[in-house]
Amino acid sequence: MPEVNKSSRHAVNKIFGEALPDIAPDERDTDSPDDDADRDRWLRNNIPPHHQ
Repeated sequence: MPEVNKSSRHAVNKIFGEALPDIAPDERDTDSPDDDADRDRWLRNNIPPHHQ
């Protein structure tokens, strides 16, 4: 795939907005183990009666 130069990329982003920010994967927030525990707890507390 040909590399897009910055001026054409800027023109497209000006019209459509930036689809994905230029952020490296290691700079993004990652889910913490606590998030998984909270989701699991919510699911266990909200089991429909016909599944118990």
